[in-house]
Amino acid sequence: MMPELDMTLRLAIAGARRHAPMRASATGGDDGDDGQDNDTSVVTRTRPKTKRPNLYRVLLLNDDYTPMEFVVHVLERFFNKPREAATEIMLHVHQHGVGECGVFTYEIAETKVTQVMDFARKHQHPLQCVMEKK
Repeated sequence: MMPELDMTLRLAIAGARRHAPMRASATGGDDGDDGQDNDTSVVTRTRPKTKRPNLYRVLLLNDDYTPMEFVVHVLERFFNKPREAATEIMLHVHQHGVGECGVFTYEIAETKVTQVMDFARKHQHPLQCVMEKK
């Protein structure tokens, strides 16, 4: 058969040929070739079911000490908000006590919260940033 292959590989090849589906030709079984076995098979793989990651809202909390302009700067810098959108979110935080900066996967939301909190502390502001599951 194939003397260069070890016994395990020969058994695996034989088992694969044994379980391969037979393909009939249009002429009734003999495809008119020189007698070689030209069976073909299609290997299909099932894809594992993937689940969408959980999303988290990043929120800014109002306080009486952080300047409004600093909050706008945070929204522009860490959440890529244009000046107008950042001002609207800042006013919402000021009027309602809380405002949403964006919705992200867990790792990104956690990173943004940490960045905002570190930046606020560095500039000696008590601004609070939290995340909650959506």
